[in-house]
Amino acid sequence: MSHRKLILIRGAGEFASGVAHRLFRCHFPVIMTELPWPRVIRRKVSFAEAIFSGRACVEGVEAICTSGEGISKVLAEKKIPILIDQEAEVRKQVLPEIFIDAAMAKRNLGTEISFAPLVITLGPGFKVGQDAHCIVETNRGHHLGRILEQGQADENTGIPGTIAGVSEKRVVRAPCAGYFRPFSSIGEMIEKNQKIGEVNGVDVLSPLSGIIRGLIYPGYPCSKGMKIGDVDPRGKREFCYQISDKARTISGSVLEIVLRHFKGV
Repeated sequence: MSHRKLILIRGAGEFASGVAHRLFRCHFPVIMTELPWPRVIRRKVSFAEAIFSGRACVEGVEAICTSGEGISKVLAEKKIPILIDQEAEVRKQVLPEIFIDAAMAKRNLGTEISFAPLVITLGPGFKVGQDAHCIVETNRGHHLGRILEQGQADENTGIPGTIAGVSEKRVVRAPCAGYFRPFSSIGEMIEKNQKIGEVNGVDVLSPLSGIIRGLIYPGYPCSKGMKIGDVDPRGKREFCYQISDKARTISGSVLEIVLRHFKGV
């Protein structure tokens, strides 16, 4: 495959994709795994979109949904293979030197420190020395991106990051349980209280004026109150297609851990 250290990443959402993008651009062979129906909001910067569409491109890097047999071919094409593999069982086939749990589930989905010579996890739900060799702090603020070599990350606050002075009010939530049907799309300008879509016939309204930065996949099964969209009051369309500052910070810390551990490989 490559003389570089093989990296397996659990998860392919926004932050996992930011990590994968940076490592791939630094010439590491990267493999990703995801759920068969991933709950992803910022789909235009998430390789998880390949689960739905077969392929996804984030800032010039392409991921292809494949099976275990297709991994070598995709890597040879200088792309990222992504597999539907909830338990990351492919690790037993590819034997990665580095395993990264970037699912951002706020809890351990089964990751063990024995999964690879270097195991890195993002955010809360893990303990250094027990579940991982290192943890990267994902909580916004002074410690964002801090590399933890003991203890654990901050607990989930449940509070969305602030954009242009707006936090919770920019989040679009499902009004009831059911399946989401969109009437708008990512990158579209929208006014406050404009109809974005519906869940089981109940209108989903924009909480404020701005641009739709993220929207859950059409037909996704929602629970009442579940986050299904993100409206950016800054109104800059290009931000919908660019890796965020938070994802870039986290990915830089992951790269530092990898280079430090393997002494620059």
